[in-house]
Amino acid sequence: MKQIRVLLIEDHFLARMALHSVLSGHAQIAVIGEASDGELGIAMYREHRPDVVVLDLRLPRVSGFDVIIALRKDFPTAKIVILSNYQGSEDIYRAVRSGAMAYLTKDASGEELLNAIQSVHRGLRYLPHVALDRLAERTPAVDLTPRESEVLVCITQGRSNQEIADELGIAEKTVRIHVSSLLDKMGARDRTQATIYALQRGLVHFD
Repeated sequence: MKQIRVLLIEDHFLARMALHSVLSGHAQIAVIGEASDGELGIAMYREHRPDVVVLDLRLPRVSGFDVIIALRKDFPTAKIVILSNYQGSEDIYRAVRSGAMAYLTKDASGEELLNAIQSVHRGLRYLPHVALDRLAERTPAVDLTPRESEVLVCITQGRSNQEIADELGIAEKTVRIHVSSLLDKMGARDRTQATIYALQRGLVHFD
């Protein structure tokens, strides 16, 4: 099985060493680099192009939020797992809005971190229930039909209209109608914003 190449961006030495030890103990993971600040982390990403980044938010020189923005700007498919001491709704919202695909707190188990890395590597989001609950606190729920909810889940997985049509066994034109309807109900201007709103409002769930 091909190893998942992971870059660690964490400013605390002991925390970084602990992460390295935990991840290196799994045959599927290869830690290919470590950075102690955001600026160095960005440079190391450019050099090594890892499969997944494990990133702290509170970093010297360049914050974790700005690292996410910088990486996603130049590398739109960059896959980022946040590992932070903070679990406030604003931190989670900003991280996900900026492009992070997973958000864990530092009391997460090694197994949960591994699951998050594997999920993100497959292109899936990984948000524990506590993170989803924090996001849901920000805005009220909206009323989608069962079919619109199915389409929304597919949208959050990054699927195209044709892929959604194939998955649900309906016409692509019908998918477009559902997408237009759910965007209107959610007050979202596009699919990316719909994904953020869906996470905020607890309309989709990721294990």
